[in-house]
Amino acid sequence: MGAALALAERGRGRTAPNPNVGCVIVRDGIVVGRGWTQPGGRPHAEAMALAQAGEKSRGATAYVTLEPCAHESARGPACSNLLAAADVARVVIALGDPDPRTNGAGAARLRAAGIEVIEGVSTEEARRSTAGFLTRLASGRPFVTLKLATSLDGRIALASGESKWITGEQARAHTHLERARHEAILVGRRTMEIDTPRLDVRLPGLEDRSPRRLVLSAAGELKSPVDIAKLEGINHLFVEGGAETAASFLRAGLVDRLLLYRAPILIGGDGRPALGDIGLTRLGDAQDRWRLVESRMLGKDRMEAYERA
Repeated sequence: MGAALALAERGRGRTAPNPNVGCVIVRDGIVVGRGWTQPGGRPHAEAMALAQAGEKSRGATAYVTLEPCAHESARGPACSNLLAAADVARVVIALGDPDPRTNGAGAARLRAAGIEVIEGVSTEEARRSTAGFLTRLASGRPFVTLKLATSLDGRIALASGESKWITGEQARAHTHLERARHEAILVGRRTMEIDTPRLDVRLPGLEDRSPRRLVLSAAGELKSPVDIAKLEGINHLFVEGGAETAASFLRAGLVDRLLLYRAPILIGGDGRPALGDIGLTRLGDAQDRWRLVESRMLGKDRMEAYERA
């Protein structure tokens, strides 16, 4: 299942409105097929893996990160039907598909075809991998990651506005990798006008993965954070700033993941803070809102990822 989850990550940021799914087919201990959801959502991961496996899928075990779909589409057949027709012996599913067109029907169809179905393997990892799709279904909006790059004392620039660069090359490269995993990236109007950021992906081989650029502005399409519900074809939204835009998403309760890059420098009280007012009136309300899910060193900088508790 770990291999299937890794494959699913290849499609993240490119499959909306469909989920990014990974599939591995194993026969006699040998991987005979691999697949992941392709750009635009088709072919599905199972279809790709089965096509690669061919006749070797007969009697094999398929590991899939999301329950195989049960609905027919003009763009392709139901994956549960494809797996049944391929005569696999077993399907191991990490996470059930809450889409009402499937929602248990895919697993039921496989069992009806005489296929052994095992569910709930690496469920938490699959939920994190498919967070964009799940958030879109549950809340009608994209999964939002807020990125902050700060000094040790929580500053993002000198009083003059100078901010290039607080973090080092490895941390900035990691930011570009994160951009490549999102369909859209958003900054506030002032940040766009003052800093004129490119907001693209500048990693060799990933230049075509640059996300759609969005601006939060009273005069634009997105006037407030809640307007992200209007966005179509976007499962993952990367918010990069500035301080007031970041604070507005936190005040609205629309941040699902915090990505914090912290450089080993001090700027001081006259530096520009990472956040504006987030609407906090009691210190107790700040407790137990976030849980650390990842931490690593990127050169001299530390990266920490937090998710809602």
